Amino acid sequence: MSRLACVDLPAFPLQLLLGREPSWRAHAVVVVDRDRPSGKVLWRNERARVHGIRAGMRYAAALSLDRDLRAGTVDDAEIRRAVDGAVVALRRHTPFVEPSADEPGVFWLDATGLDRLVPSFEAWARGVLEDVVVGRGWCGAIVVGFSKFGTYAVARGGSGVGGSGVGGSGGEQRVDPIVFDAFAAESAAARAVPLDRLAIAPKVFDVLDKLAVRTVGDFAALPPEDIATRFGTDAAALHRLARGALSPLHPAAPESPMRQSLDLDYAERDSGRLLVIVERLLAALVTAFATRGEAITELAIVAGFDGGGRRVERIAPAAPTLDMRQLLELIRLRLESVQRAGGLVAGVVAIAIAGEGVRAPAEQLELFAERPPRDLAAANRALARVRATLGDDAVVRGRLREGHLPEARFVWERLERLGAAEPPPCAPTGALVRRIYPRPIALPARPRHEPDGWMLRNLTEGPVVRVSGPYVVSGGWWRRRVQREYHFAETEAGDVLWVYFDRFRRRWFVHGRLE
Repeated sequence: MSRLACVDLPAFPLQLLLGREPSWRAHAVVVVDRDRPSGKVLWRNERARVHGIRAGMRYAAALSLDRDLRAGTVDDAEIRRAVDGAVVALRRHTPFVEPSADEPGVFWLDATGLDRLVPSFEAWARGVLEDVVVGRGWCGAIVVGFSKFGTYAVARGGSGVGGSGVGGSGGEQRVDPIVFDAFAAESAAARAVPLDRLAIAPKVFDVLDKLAVRTVGDFAALPPEDIATRFGTDAAALHRLARGALSPLHPAAPESPMRQSLDLDYAERDSGRLLVIVERLLAALVTAFATRGEAITELAIVAGFDGGGRRVERIAPAAPTLDMRQLLELIRLRLESVQRAGGLVAGVVAIAIAGEGVRAPAEQLELFAERPPRDLAAANRALARVRATLGDDAVVRGRLREGHLPEARFVWERLERLGAAEPPPCAPTGALVRRIYPRPIALPARPRHEPDGWMLRNLTEGPVVRVSGPYVVSGGWWRRRVQREYHFAETEAGDVLWVYFDRFRRRWFVHGRLE
């Protein structure tokens, strides 16, 4: 008998949302279908369930149950991209993988014959779990058995669908593989699974719960004649599977790589002429993506040089697109940048262009925010041009983090996409901004007597007329002892400098200024 395995990543869109917002794991979190108070709750984590929040509830109603509730949207393109990535990873363990068309995060794997290649099915399943689930920071379960429905039901019973363990305690859930050696044992385990663990409509489940039908076995025991009439075709299909009907595996065919290449008869060193060659390759690549129904998210240009060696340049548009003009503009900027840096001196004799794509994504708005007057798409296109010209590290943003010293409390990270502004609800008026210098600037030693006042740096700023402080920062015994006394020093010219006195170095420094 053929062997199958089911990998279940429960509440998969919720896991993707928590992957984007890891700080939300300590809160109740839901995924909503749209960014409005009337948005419907699609998935919830365990903390949300404890507060009485259910799938199908409106976001405004859920917020009334927990004022600290966190909510977000996960569009179809992001889910599709994550599912495709999981399928690619699962194909490293078996060539035949079928992702569920109805429930993202459910995958069936053909395990027939693998017992001759691996020490045991349990060892193989543990390898899949460690590589695809735990290795990607997800939580889930894997069950090896004989039928699609049986392995799916047991996996759902073990992983806790509906958010149990997903972001409930702040960590990923670890589930050991389950391997069945007999079809009867799999069927018995599947019949014992609670019915609320399966993807069943809430209205249908409420009716069945009133009838004391609470497990898969109870549901399978119902007479099949009236299931479709009373509960609908989806419930009838589930009922047939629960009664033992087999469903064949339909593995997804691996898609051919999207790549175009060309060997040149001569060594080309001019970026303009290279762009003409790349344009022909790009036109064929865009047509292939359009035929597949996808938009390009990233391009990789591989140049082979005369005498050996190659160079890879990656370009990402601001949003998935099939716009030739936009893609060519980014490629032109990158090629000109490479030529200015001397990267084409050896001469290009072979060039290839490859792309990655996703289904056309739906635009996301911030929760309850109206469309801003500024064109975010145009802004992101401009940032993409900057990255194409100066490199991916040219566009960054500051992110706060825990740190003892002021200069350690933020870090610069790449800005992939500009989002809508999120001003605080009660923004203070006339607030000053503290600009921190990359490195504190040492000040000259203060004389014992200053008849003209304390001159910080130059005569233009004038002497210091007012000083507030000190604000002491001390500690650092674990690395290097630090004791700083920070002050705000206002000069006669109106500048406010942020200075400190280092007790151990016995010297004054300027660390920033207020603007």
